Amino acid sequence: MRGVLQTFTNIRRHEVLPTLVAGVFFFCVLTALMVVRPAREALGMQRGIEAIRWLFYVTVAVTFAVNPLFGLLVSKFRRMVFISTTYLFFALGLLIFYCLLVLTPTQVGQTSGQIFYVWFSVFNLFATMLFWALMTDRFSLDQSERLFGAISIGGTLGAIFGPWLASILAKPMGTPFLLLVAALFLLLAVCAAWLLTTLQEEQTASGQAAQTSQTVIGGSAWEGLLTVMRSPYLLGISAYVLIVAVIATFIYFTRLQMVAALGVDTDTRTAAFAQIDLISQIATLVLQAFVTSHLMKRFGVPFTLALLPLCVALGFIGLAIFGSLAALIVLDASFRAVQRGVMRPARETLFTIMPRSERYKSKAFIDTFVYRGGDVVGAQTEGLLSRLGIGLTGLASFVVPLTCLWMVLGIWLGVTQRHRARKQNIQSGVST
Repeated sequence: MRGVLQTFTNIRRHEVLPTLVAGVFFFCVLTALMVVRPAREALGMQRGIEAIRWLFYVTVAVTFAVNPLFGLLVSKFRRMVFISTTYLFFALGLLIFYCLLVLTPTQVGQTSGQIFYVWFSVFNLFATMLFWALMTDRFSLDQSERLFGAISIGGTLGAIFGPWLASILAKPMGTPFLLLVAALFLLLAVCAAWLLTTLQEEQTASGQAAQTSQTVIGGSAWEGLLTVMRSPYLLGISAYVLIVAVIATFIYFTRLQMVAALGVDTDTRTAAFAQIDLISQIATLVLQAFVTSHLMKRFGVPFTLALLPLCVALGFIGLAIFGSLAALIVLDASFRAVQRGVMRPARETLFTIMPRSERYKSKAFIDTFVYRGGDVVGAQTEGLLSRLGIGLTGLASFVVPLTCLWMVLGIWLGVTQRHRARKQNIQSGVST
């Protein structure tokens, strides 16, 4: 069994239990998100696709307002305290929305649906950000390159299990019941997080076991923003995340428009989207289980971060040439599979060489506000291109040069991370 684990997943025997618990943690988080995502889509789209573009602005504003509150929690409390508090806060929000849906169903309309859309969008990013922040806190750079792909399998299984659970429970139990299910999985996620902290020691930026896992990080509520502004490395990560969000939004609205143009009935559209999701999730699962850890270990983070821009460039070129729904399905499924199965674990390794405060505060700013800012830029840019009558060829002409910049940025981030890690290892060796 040990030989099988090392051959296919690069997991060593003493790492099996922490990796399994981390995977269960991610499974619970993604199940909680995906089980209520259909409700978010149904409630948020009551005023049409164009309204969603403007909801992105509201989401960015709310995310920017929430970031200093989260930074204050990070400054004043120990890590597991503010992690648990954040998850419990969102669980409480789910309970409140459940009460509104059950006790006052006649008051649930377009406005409340849009409020839930914005709230869920903020919840979605903070939930995943906290998970990955704790992962970079507990696993060293070497472990992250070997284990993050395997840990991500738990999230992919949750992303599959959540929609399946929603499809099973929605009709007999009603949509509001899904919010209770999500709240329960958030509570299980908190339990898994506490268990992980007892199994896996905190790692310092140099990869050594830390002696201060129970200390308060300190600093100011705005330290995350200020730290990003002062660090070229963090600005580079921010730019990389921004481009990811822009490209994801381009694909999202292109998919909506192409499927809507077919003029098929709602059931057929739903089935088509379900098939795309199924294909992308299976591809993601295979990449995470057998490819990601070997890619990072053999070719390094620079290559792994450059892989997604390359796939996007080829996908948009194919979409411009063929202009078919089949080409869009290939682009959409390959983008999401490589993004979740390869790029995201690789991107999270970039934070393993950073001090604790930057792992939480700056990461929170990048993974929430910067990402949602990319949503706004992508939505408005795509809308402008559509109004100008620019078709798929014009969109590809805009995207391909952007992917070249994106690829160079990914390579630079990976090389910079490698140099920083070597420098920290040398300093650690000298100090000991």
